[in-house]
Amino acid sequence: MRVSTKDRTKSHEWHKRAQRSLIEGVNSPSRGDAVYAGGPVVIDRGHGSHVWDIDGNEYIDFMMSFGALIHGHAHSKIVEVVSQTIAEGSHFAAATPAEFEAAERFCRMVPTAEAVRFTNTGSEATMLALRLARAHTGRTKFLKFEGHYHGWYDAYCLGAHGHPFDQLGLRQNPARIADSAGIPSAVLDDVILAPWNDLEALESILRHFGRELAAIITEPIMANMGCILPHDGYLDKICELAHGYGALFILDEVVTGFRYAPGGCQERFGLRPDLSTFGKALGAGFPIGAVTGPRAILERMRWGDGMVLHYGTFNGHRLTMRVIAANLDLLTGNDGAAYKHIYAVGDAAIAGLRDIFRRRQIAAIVQGFGPMFQIYFTDRDAIQDYRDYCRYADTAKYSRFVHGLMDRGIYMTPSNGLHWIISTAHTMADVNALLAATDEACVDLR
Repeated sequence: MRVSTKDRTKSHEWHKRAQRSLIEGVNSPSRGDAVYAGGPVVIDRGHGSHVWDIDGNEYIDFMMSFGALIHGHAHSKIVEVVSQTIAEGSHFAAATPAEFEAAERFCRMVPTAEAVRFTNTGSEATMLALRLARAHTGRTKFLKFEGHYHGWYDAYCLGAHGHPFDQLGLRQNPARIADSAGIPSAVLDDVILAPWNDLEALESILRHFGRELAAIITEPIMANMGCILPHDGYLDKICELAHGYGALFILDEVVTGFRYAPGGCQERFGLRPDLSTFGKALGAGFPIGAVTGPRAILERMRWGDGMVLHYGTFNGHRLTMRVIAANLDLLTGNDGAAYKHIYAVGDAAIAGLRDIFRRRQIAAIVQGFGPMFQIYFTDRDAIQDYRDYCRYADTAKYSRFVHGLMDRGIYMTPSNGLHWIISTAHTMADVNALLAATDEACVDLR
């Protein structure tokens, strides 16, 4: 049996203190009481694939900052670059060699990148991509898919959270459930909602609205309801349909970019999006976003009449740009060893988890491959879209399961809508520890 990490007295004390100055005691609801029963684990430090809370408990981290930590915590090269850079000035809000060098590496790796514009977050990147698409097409409406999260920009806050199945409406006419208060209804009038992985429904919706669309935006792998893979050929067909109606195809790779391949899922699946957005793993733990595509579209940001405005004091932040350059060198060095390692470790974890659930006769599936996966407690063979997730995934059971793992030294978010992340820092020993903890935690699920 692993050493228990149940004693989190100091975490509880700090969380109570934090609530006096922070809403819910955190700066994002995904970190607080809404997800963590009894309050969050308050993390003090991390190294490699491990983190330690303020009680001194040690965990193997499979959340990895929601995918931002592609090399784990405190990678020696990243620490070296940060130390050297910050001693010379962290940021100037001016042109620097650091941003050129990061951009050159980015454009070499991403297949569709003729140029890139850096932002500070994934949300900023998707905001900019939509603005570019609207300017380029002269249209205002766009289509997004149920369950896909593209940041907290007003126009994207529709149908991104789970709801009871009977509230979802028809597939050809999904219920329009806003994700936030404070959004004018007129903003959402320009959003067309469609079910994902359903080509027939998409074609039907496009017959009504296709000629009004500036863009169709999608994740290549649905990462806001765990890890849901696209049907074979589905993403290619979205691109084809978008172009057939004169709309742009926007691929949101904020979660998947630089994780599945050097050029992201567009390289992995052979896609040619008109615009792509990136974040998370690109920054290796530092805040970043990016928009890329052909110059014919990105040049609309060039200063002049009719330009697409995009400002930002912290755009191209010198420290972050240095980290990006080092990160991308690590990912492409040694003949792709980083990706080979991530896939080997991830696939071993997936196979081991499936074996345990089968042996324990627990109705559960593990979806995904290599760098990212999710566990669903369900008697279904697969969770194929948002509606399957809302109807068939036992999210309460998943939360109990993950809380059981956290008591056994495995750190992960109890939210079933997120995903397990493998970094270059994870090892087969970490996988073995995960499987041992899972085997024990399954006893509590019976």
